[in-house]
Formats: sequence, structure tokens, C-alpha cells
Amino acid sequence: MGFWDAVLGRSKPVKPDLDQLFGLPSAAITLQAAIGFTPTGLGSVCFAAIEGGAFAQVRQEVRELLDADAERAGSPVEFSTDEYGYTWLLSRRDPSELPALVNDVHAVNTTLQDSGFGPQLLCSLVTFHDAELRRLALVYLYKRGTFYPFAPLPGQKRDNALELQVKATVRDDLRIEEDLGRWFPLWGAPGL
Repeated sequence: MGFWDAVLGRSKPVKPDLDQLFGLPSAAITLQAAIGFTPTGLGSVCFAAIEGGAFAQVRQEVRELLDADAERAGSPVEFSTDEYGYTWLLSRRDPSELPALVNDVHAVNTTLQDSGFGPQLLCSLVTFHDAELRRLALVYLYKRGTFYPFAPLPGQKRDNALELQVKATVRDDLRIEEDLGRWFPLWGAPGL
């Protein structure tokens, strides 16, 4: 950060650290032990698709990479587009294979980033549920390099108490987004 940035109150944006995703298996153990949430085996990556041959080629490479691995594991990979035009990649794994699911999510993020499409990456999430089938996602914000919990309820409501409980529970395992205004709802996100 330069002198004028400091004088004008500007700060450097946080650089994404995709290796933060590898903290998810540890956070999953903590979640299960502390509050009974277990992985569902579903993870998603959201990115803004752009037109052009280079992006189409990278998207095809991602599909081939994950489909090849999914064939060995018997787990399909799906692409979809939401109502806002964002593209979602959903990876399915056996719930006991959370490290493999995290590898899938990391591979997609890394492939897009290394191909110059990092600015198109929005977020990644891995989902959990408890014995009462309450849903929970740990969401990684690519541009912030942080995680936040998202606990949807029917009727597009959120379980704020659960989100704050999860924040306190996994804060030693994951870099948590402190600005609650950035805990965006992901209604209808694939896997959730």
C-alpha cells in the first residue's frame, strides 16, 4: 500500500488463498463434534461465465478433469446456470469423501485462476446437514479469501443464530469473514 492509499483511506484487496479450502475437512470434524453437522458430499463453485473460445476451452478442461475423476468414484459433475446468469459447477461425492470433494472444488478454482479467469470466480461452497436435516453451507468468497456460514430456512429466511454459532465453532479452522454484510444469501445454490 502506497502513501496516497494510506492518506485516502484505501486498502489493498485481500488476495485469494485457495489453499484455505483445505481447511474444510478440519472444520467438518469440528462441526460434527461440536454441533452435529456432517458433510452431504456436495460442493459447488460459482463463476461468471464469459463468451469466447478461451473460456469455453477452460470450462471443457474442468469438465474433463472432474468427469475423469468422477468416473473412478462414480460421482457426476453438473453445470447449471442460475436466474442471475452465473454458472455453477456441482460436484457430488460420497459424504465420507470430503477431502476428495475439496480437491474437486480446489481444482476448479485453480484451473480458472491459472487460465486468467480468476476475476470471474465468485464463491465456492461445501454443504452439511444435521440429524434434523437442517442445511448449512460453508461458503468461500474468492475475492475476500474468507469463509462464512449460510444456513437457509424455508421461505428464503436464514437461521442467523446457527450461522453465528458456526462462525464461533469453526473460527480456529477457517479464516472467517468478519464483515457480516458480506455474508450473502445463496438461495437455490446447487448442492444446498
